[in-house]
Amino acid sequence: MAGATRSRLVEGDTTATDAVAAATVGLSAVLFVLAVAALFEQVSLAGTVAGLRTVTLLGGLLFGLGVAVAVFGLGSRVGYVETQPDASAGLIASCGAAVPWFVIGGGVASQTLGFGTLGGVGGAVLVGGLAFVATAVPREDVGSTVPLGALLAFVGVVFLTGTIGPTWLWNLGWEQQASITAEFLVPVATLFCALYGGWAAAKAYGRFGARGRHMGAYVLVYLNALSIVAFLFILIAFVVVQGVPGLLNGVRVGAGVGPQVFGAFELPVYVPFVMNGVALLNDFQGVLPAIVGTIWLVIGAVLFAVPLGVGAAVFLTEYAERGRFTQAVEVATNGLWSTPSIVFGLFGFAFLIPRFGNGKSLLAGMLTLGFMLLPLVLITSREAMLSVPDEYRDASAALGVKKWQTIRSVVLPAALPGVITGVILGVGRIAGETAPILLTMAGGTFVPGGQTVDVIGGFEFTGSPPFVANPELLQATSALPYQLYALITAGVGLGSNVADPDGFRWATALVLLAVVLSFYAIGIGARYYFRQRLKHE
Repeated sequence: MAGATRSRLVEGDTTATDAVAAATVGLSAVLFVLAVAALFEQVSLAGTVAGLRTVTLLGGLLFGLGVAVAVFGLGSRVGYVETQPDASAGLIASCGAAVPWFVIGGGVASQTLGFGTLGGVGGAVLVGGLAFVATAVPREDVGSTVPLGALLAFVGVVFLTGTIGPTWLWNLGWEQQASITAEFLVPVATLFCALYGGWAAAKAYGRFGARGRHMGAYVLVYLNALSIVAFLFILIAFVVVQGVPGLLNGVRVGAGVGPQVFGAFELPVYVPFVMNGVALLNDFQGVLPAIVGTIWLVIGAVLFAVPLGVGAAVFLTEYAERGRFTQAVEVATNGLWSTPSIVFGLFGFAFLIPRFGNGKSLLAGMLTLGFMLLPLVLITSREAMLSVPDEYRDASAALGVKKWQTIRSVVLPAALPGVITGVILGVGRIAGETAPILLTMAGGTFVPGGQTVDVIGGFEFTGSPPFVANPELLQATSALPYQLYALITAGVGLGSNVADPDGFRWATALVLLAVVLSFYAIGIGARYYFRQRLKHE
């Protein structure tokens, strides 16, 4: 373009500087991943990574990251890198930098120098105050990088010199004999240092100012999101690794080795753990009754809570006037959702069980979990209906459509993805509850004889109201959450014919996780289906 001028931002070695800054941000991400892996013992602190001791590697990377972060700030201050820093890093950044130095100052003064508790408090205030001033007073480029770079370098030197090594232990001296070990301190310290280093490096990459603050915030959000995803996958992977041997115990594959399905043909695979119950004559014990009990428990709770919750949401949203009544319902609903599960269990034990033959039953468990699910269904359904634009209702009314027809044909289809989201969240909670099942439904760790509850086949007609009965619903049965609690916490019910009790417990946990995730998958699939239908209509 004629008359255009070249900016100094693209002159000289700016591209190389950007590359180094981006590599520094990437280094903080690598440190974050290594810290997460070490925290979950996927990487041993006493072992090696890439031929280096784990603690030494973490210390070297932290030291290098700290030096790089400080050099970026100093380079900006002397004009080596073209930046646009503000006059100060700000109060939030100053407090954030002061907190870790406060902890370090207190620990060094009280433990390393032996000044005791009072001296530790004084050292913490002194060092934390200096870090606050060093961040708040200088220009943003120096204040956002040098104190944090010094923090990372200091922690790196502590790890490199072996001051804190794999066998390090800090006995707190409390009555409970509590202590902090290297297996906890090193990964956690590395996690926080990686977050600080990534934030400072991202600000340097964005040349400080508003753009740098935005990039620093993005890095923090991405690293936190990465940690959440990592925790989820590590948790699932850990349960899978521990549970698969027990799940596959006694598995046979071949023509006609499995049980008959609908009396027509035999399955080509036999997995005793999920196809058997517990019986004295079984070669391999299983948890089939608990699986079936859990599935029926969730289905019954959903069938009870969803119609009531959606119906109440329709009334409150479309018919009831906004006033004290609706406000009282909102407060009560939020209170019910936050009520501990044990309270629902006590309600089922005191109110439902006496009305169903004075004994624990599947029906009592269904209704108890249904009452737990009901508040969330009502809350999410109402929010989903309120999010439907009023223009939809006005357009339908302008065509002469009745109010109920508008709700049924316009409002509910548009709100259905949100309703399903609420059901998914609720099912994820109730499917793993133990206390309500313990008080209302569970008759024992294992069902005698390994018989599964036959809800569909249990219906029978009677000559008196309500003219239908189902004894199966009034029988106590087992469920995976309670069975897992009994096996792991109480350690009962395995019997002498289980070769690997620990494997059996972990396999039960794996099956429970699979059942819960299956309900999630069904709900997510239904939500995606209805969203696609809305897009094409």
